[in-house]
Amino acid sequence: MSVDVLERPGSASAVRAADGIRRLRGIRPGLVLAWAVIALAIAWALVPWLFTGQDPLAGVPADKLQAPSAAHLFGTDAIGRDLFTRVVYGAVHSLSGAFVAVTVGLVGGTLLGVLAGSLGGAVDAVVMRLVDVLLAIPGLLLALSIIILLGFGTVNAAIAVGVGSIAAFARLSRSEVVRVRQADYVEAAIGSGARLHTVLFRHVLPNSLTSVVGLAALQFGTAILAISTLGFLGYGAPPPTPEWGLLIAEGRNYVATSWWLTVLPGLVVVAVVLSANRISHALGRTR
Repeated sequence: MSVDVLERPGSASAVRAADGIRRLRGIRPGLVLAWAVIALAIAWALVPWLFTGQDPLAGVPADKLQAPSAAHLFGTDAIGRDLFTRVVYGAVHSLSGAFVAVTVGLVGGTLLGVLAGSLGGAVDAVVMRLVDVLLAIPGLLLALSIIILLGFGTVNAAIAVGVGSIAAFARLSRSEVVRVRQADYVEAAIGSGARLHTVLFRHVLPNSLTSVVGLAALQFGTAILAISTLGFLGYGAPPPTPEWGLLIAEGRNYVATSWWLTVLPGLVVVAVVLSANRISHALGRTR
């Protein structure tokens, strides 16, 4: 009798089983894989010595240009340095640079967008015309111009990339602020005599930044790609720093004979960028 009760469709065990099946069906393998890739890249940046015991700067000339093997997962470069070790230690330069770039764009763009959307009028017109000017300039050209002014280096490249993303954050944050300002509860707060800054921080900002967070995740992947591009062109970290874009640039002269020098670091960059984009799309759907 007890067995029959447990097997009834309306029993507690059947309900728990159905909930478990629904949760399993709700798991998206692609999103789980994306989070795993990002977590691995962050772990490389924070604790690289846990993944490799070799020196990313010291090479063994006798081991130069060795193909991928059990001893050297990504092979070795032209002076015998382990390429996997250099990729692992290069994560901190690429990820920290992307973090700086996203922070610059997020803070600067959100501040401009909030000012334009909340104050309106002449302030809105001036800010949005400035945003239009930034959007009219190609991102790579703008980044190169800023780097020429600031000088070479990973931090300067990150700032240049971040300045280029200010316009995107400003437009999105302004549109979200304007949308939330038209809500009934915001109008009621203003009508009750609340001050503008109180309404802004208590009602407008908390309800308008979800989309901006999704854009930040998307810009994180874009920033990694942009910083790697600048590093490839020689405007990022100087040699022998194991920055991902520089690693690809160092191997381009050996593409015909040692393909792993460019292909494997390039695949790492592609995997991290695609994972960041996948996470940003998931955040955008859940808002």
